[in-house]
Amino acid sequence: MPECAPSLISVCGLSKTFGRRRVLEDIDFEVKKGEFLAIFGPNGAGKTTLIKILATLILSSSGTVCLDGIELKKDPLTARERIGLISHESLLYGDLTAHENLRFYGRMFGVSNLEERISHLLEKVELEHRKFDLVRTFSRGMQQRLSIARALLHEPSILLLDEPHSGLDPHATEILDGILEDLRKDDHTFIMATHNLEKGLNHATSVLILSQGRIVFGGRKDALDISDFRKTYDSYVGGHV
Repeated sequence: MPECAPSLISVCGLSKTFGRRRVLEDIDFEVKKGEFLAIFGPNGAGKTTLIKILATLILSSSGTVCLDGIELKKDPLTARERIGLISHESLLYGDLTAHENLRFYGRMFGVSNLEERISHLLEKVELEHRKFDLVRTFSRGMQQRLSIARALLHEPSILLLDEPHSGLDPHATEILDGILEDLRKDDHTFIMATHNLEKGLNHATSVLILSQGRIVFGGRKDALDISDFRKTYDSYVGGHV
């Protein structure tokens, strides 16, 4: 099995099958510190499965994934300390308050200045006034804003984003985009899986197109003709976003 590469994130020969169905096949890419990789693809391309493997939520069937020099299969707990996951699924507990949710995750990660971090992040996502309300009473946008705070609570160096703009109202979208830009200034590293070409290209330094479980295109954004990228995308996935 290959050793971990010097890049912050290294994926080599990654494949995933569910029974007889192959969802990912021979995925290879690297992401250096401070880069923002946008992975585009239609529904069913394997984007969410890939993000879940990187987030240590599921195991790959074969191949190697290293984050910050840590091989996921060998030491997933240490790798998880470096990862923040923002997903279209909130990963929150509806019968707990916003504060209780963040306190639960903060204790799980051993956050030392927990109350200070909770207060800071609730203000950042504009939910300080709802911190003692049950999450099940929150709107979709509010839950997504709280999930952003949850993902950032332990100050991860790597942010994984799975369709993070899905279902967001304009205000929540503005908050998310602002937070991403602030984190980029602090040299965080990102992988975003999305079918939203506009949002992905706004943030990306490099791009991949995933179709039917395979990488069919990759490149640096500064080497792309952005105006023609949708045509490039359509040529690989048949126009199905």
